[in-house]
Order: sequence, then structure tokens, then C-alpha cells
Amino acid sequence: QVQLVESGGGLVQTGGSLRLSCVASGSTYSTHAMGWFRQAPGKEREFVAAVTWTTGVTYYADSVKGRFTISRDNAKDTVYLQMNYLKPEDTAVYYCAAGSSPILNMARDYDYWGQGTQVTVSS
Repeated sequence: QVQLVESGGGLVQTGGSLRLSCVASGSTYSTHAMGWFRQAPGKEREFVAAVTWTTGVTYYADSVKGRFTISRDNAKDTVYLQMNYLKPEDTAVYYCAAGSSPILNMARDYDYWGQGTQVTVSS
């Protein structure tokens, strides 16, 4: 019902920046929030950031607060994740997610997922 397409991943050096984009299509009218999660090899999927679709309220994991910024463009059905001051521990596959739940930081509360985009931060 909702399709998510991510872009913007890549390879950067420590301290560098990347901007991820996630474009939603389909029946997006009921979407409450868009979130970003990441998963490193051998680790569980981890919450990164989320934004509510209508009000723009944001929420960040402590590990990225002050470095990452989530934003959305409702007219374009697009959510962005601006990542600055990147660290090697940020290396992971980053996933965009959409859901109708008021819970923003749990992967199980999201209904739709993008394909993932690789972010690699070299030391």
C-alpha cells in the first residue's frame, strides 16, 4: 500500500556528511510518522530518528542527537536525514520506515520499509 524508495547512501570519511532521502508513494494519507533505522552487521535494527507527518515533531536517538537532522517535505512525500560529523560507528544499512502508530522509536510499530541504503564511514 505504501512504497518507500531511499537514496543518498555512500562512503564518507570520519567527520563527513551525507543526506539520505526517502520518497513515499501509494496510500500515504494515513501515515503518522516516518522514521529512519539502521542495522550494522551482527547487530539488531536500531532507531535513529523519526518525524511526525503532519506536525513535524522530531525524535532522535541519543547516539545521533546533535549530529543528525530529520525533516520532511509533505508536498513531495519525502523525508530526509541529514547526517553530519559522521563516525565509524554510524556505518550501517539505513532503512526508511512509515507507520501509523504513535510509537516512533520501535521498529515493530512501523508498517512499511524501504530497501535500505548503505552508509559507510571510514576511519
